[in-house]
Amino acid sequence: MEQSKHPGNPQSEKTHPETAHSKNITSENTHSGGLPPADDTSGVRPPRILAWETTAACNLACKHCRGSSTLNSATGELTTDEAKKMLRDIRETGTPIIILSGGEPLMRPDIFEIARYGTDLGFRMTLATNGTMITQEIAQKIREAGIQRVSISLDGRERTHDTFRCIPGCFSDSMRGIQNLNSAGVEFQINTTVSRFNVEELEDVHAFTKEIGAAAHHFFFLVPTGRGAELSEFEISPEEYETALLWLYGISKKTTLQIRPTCAPHYFRILRQKAKEEGVEVTPKTHGLDAMTKGCLGGISFGFISSIGDVNPCGYLPVLAGNVRKTPFKEIWENAKVFNDLRNYAAYKGKCGDCGYKTVCGGCRARAYHETNDYMEEEPLCSYVPPGYALKQARKTGK
Repeated sequence: MEQSKHPGNPQSEKTHPETAHSKNITSENTHSGGLPPADDTSGVRPPRILAWETTAACNLACKHCRGSSTLNSATGELTTDEAKKMLRDIRETGTPIIILSGGEPLMRPDIFEIARYGTDLGFRMTLATNGTMITQEIAQKIREAGIQRVSISLDGRERTHDTFRCIPGCFSDSMRGIQNLNSAGVEFQINTTVSRFNVEELEDVHAFTKEIGAAAHHFFFLVPTGRGAELSEFEISPEEYETALLWLYGISKKTTLQIRPTCAPHYFRILRQKAKEEGVEVTPKTHGLDAMTKGCLGGISFGFISSIGDVNPCGYLPVLAGNVRKTPFKEIWENAKVFNDLRNYAAYKGKCGDCGYKTVCGGCRARAYHETNDYMEEEPLCSYVPPGYALKQARKTGK
């Protein structure tokens, strides 16, 4: 399983084709740039993106894998009929983007039957894959199933990518898969996991992404889960994080591709800070989808469903909200404690609680959880110190 997966967001890095609803846009909150203020009481909103880990099995052994995937599927994975029932239950909430993720979803024999079923229910179906299994025949089946975008994970050129993914030749196999998608007329995006391993290569990776005809480039910042939890030497510092996000902001103003940082909620704080410096108001006209979305979406407009039906805020935050075998998804989405906690910005702690950007950033709740065992605590990789927090700390210390 890839560290990242969101098309449009297949979460996991494997993908985000994000959508936004214009009816949610207001101009009341300067920091929000169109998002509702923190004390919004309009009720629970339906999910916009849901990632389903179709199987825990994967043909790669990536160093940063969220799910510590192996060649074997997990015991008790949802059957075809259970998967279809899950999709029908999700349909009761609306028509979110569905990310068919993994593991490696193409290792599941019924994946195209399920994808077609979701398409016929009215979902925008997307696929998050490492790309190595996409033959010409598979690319055609992807198209016929109605899958509207595929995300392929690439972390660098051949040497970097193969080293990080631990399988020699997987870069070439992924490139062959991309060629087959192009031939079949299937839109694809590139997902890149950002770590100390490749942080100096991001500009080159982005140039390469444009060269091969991708529709978007999503950057996933390493979250310490699964095998990724053992990669402390590859984690970037808060200062390096900030530098990388500033670079992304600069690139976003020049590139022809859709850029999306994932598991990097501070980007939306930086975007507003830079826009203020430039004297530009953040609106859909000036900043596109970035003006209509926020940083951490987990439990707010994004959800994750594991291969055995467990529902979590995201693939990196293993706090159980419920299981689709036992409880209809709509009931889980609306009533789970963890989801309603995450929607309550007023209860955020530490720097995040005092931050004026919390409604557009929110901090990475997964990093907070893995650092403190409390998903409401402050984001550990943020270098920004809110003025209110600094004053509060000064009063505590008497300085």
